[in-house]
Amino acid sequence: MTAFENATRFFEACEAPAGWAGCAQYVADNATFNAQSEPLADIDSVEDYCEWMKAFGTITAPGCSYLLHSSSYDEANRTAMFFATFTGTHSGEGGPVPPTHKTTQSHYVYVLTMNDDDKVADMVKIWNAPWAMQELGWT
Repeated sequence: MTAFENATRFFEACEAPAGWAGCAQYVADNATFNAQSEPLADIDSVEDYCEWMKAFGTITAPGCSYLLHSSSYDEANRTAMFFATFTGTHSGEGGPVPPTHKTTQSHYVYVLTMNDDDKVADMVKIWNAPWAMQELGWT
């Protein structure tokens, strides 16, 4: 499997959301995570992000989904990028308030740096969280 194929499978599993159990096989040990986004500010590992996504998917279930607009791979920098729109409705328990039944359609980008074993070594998520939180009625 190539680095880009592994990155793509990781993206799909993470967005499923399959949690760490469904993503671990595509990720290097101790893979790091970063996002300049308030809900994710305290998360610094890909493992913890995968579990956060699983919980967020439960809050916005059933029917949360994503639409992938574009993906690319830069071989020289071993970096995969995925640009997508997440759609979810706060219909499940959890979150900062009781279910609002409001929906968000929120753009985001995953930037995945792959190691020499073609696994995710570092992940950056670019996401305008305040937009999503406002649409969900959380602010």
